[in-house]
Formats: sequence, structure tokens, C-alpha cells
Amino acid sequence: MTTKIVIIDDHQLFREGVKRILEFEKTFQVVAEGDDGNEAVALVDEHRPDVVIMDINMPQMNGVEATRELVKRYPDTKVIILSIHDDENYVTHALKTGACGYLLKEMDADALIEAVRVVADGGSYLHPKVTHNLVNEYRKLAAGVSKGASYSHGMEVRRPLHLLTRRECEVLQMLADGKSNRGIGESLYISEKTVKNHVSNILQKMNVNDRTQAVVVAIKNGWVEVR
Repeated sequence: MTTKIVIIDDHQLFREGVKRILEFEKTFQVVAEGDDGNEAVALVDEHRPDVVIMDINMPQMNGVEATRELVKRYPDTKVIILSIHDDENYVTHALKTGACGYLLKEMDADALIEAVRVVADGGSYLHPKVTHNLVNEYRKLAAGVSKGASYSHGMEVRRPLHLLTRRECEVLQMLADGKSNRGIGESLYISEKTVKNHVSNILQKMNVNDRTQAVVVAIKNGWVEVR
């Protein structure tokens, strides 16, 4: 089944790079490109894509405003935000508006392809660095730490060995650390394909849809350390 994609970014060279990466995947089809939020709405109305990949900073209508409009008009179309900002305020605002994914422009090709697949299948996807920042904030809030107070990482961690293998526990910890599949593979001296298999097994065993949900559940249960 073909995933139809629209790319919205006001930098043509960046758009072309994203398009070339996506077109390596036989099941992906880039049906249109645009350079601002207003054009995004018009192109989605014309092409009804499955996924829109959209820059957050654009003239006229920015990516967040355009996302809000697209989610309201075309709820079946999923939006992935692209940004140079990893601040949790940007991320939270984009997700509250209705985006299903948030990627940093420093991403690699594999992360982009994986994000589109996950979002097209109904999941959500955050850049690993963004995930780490968000879960750090979540951990602080959950612990009731006030602004300016000291925060200790010495909380007891109980690895979920009743549910996951030791290797899967290691991978889960590295997901919480914000590592990409490539970074996990380099740390554990295993291939990216093996990492992807471990991540898939973790998601299935934890009964979650994506790696972000897995990390949040792991933090709630004290299965990983946020450091």
C-alpha cells in the first residue's frame, strides 16, 4: 500500500533532500511540495495525503498554525513537524495542536523513514533527543520537583526482567537515554537491523504503539533511569 506524502518547507534545497530520501522507499510517494502553511492547506485539500511533513518556522502561516487547521479539516491526514528546536515547549505545543510526530532537522535518513512509517500506521514518533528532553521533564514533574530545587537521579530502578530479556532492558534504557537505533547499535556492537528487532519485541511485549510510549511507560514503572 502506497503512503502519499506532502512536504512543506520554505527552503527548497532541504525539501529536495527530504524528497530524495523518501523516494528511496518504494511504498512512499511524494505527491506535492509547498513552502508555507497556507499552501499546505491547499495541497492537502487537493491531494489528500496520508502524511504531511512540515517545517515549524515558515512565513505567513507557520507549521503549528497549519497543523491546527489541517487536523480540524482533514483528521485522517497525519502531520509530522520538522524543527531545529528541541525545547519541550515547542514540542508540547506542536503535539497539543495535533501533530503525530516531531523531528529535528539533524535527523538521519533512517529516522525520517521510520517516522513516516510509524505515523502512517497510526502511531506517534519523536526524535530521540526530543524524547529524552520530554521524559526528563515528565520525571521531574512526577516527582513533584519544584522549579529551582535539586533533583536526584538516585531513585531505585527495577528492570522489567519478568517481561523483557536482559538485552531488551538494555535497549529500553538506551531509548530513554535518547539514543537512535544507530546509536544503540554502536553502543551494543550490534547491527541496526538487530536493534530494530529488539525495539519491535519491546513494543509488542509492553503492548504500546511506539518507542515514545514505551519510554513513558518505563519511566512510570521505574524500569529505566533518566540521567
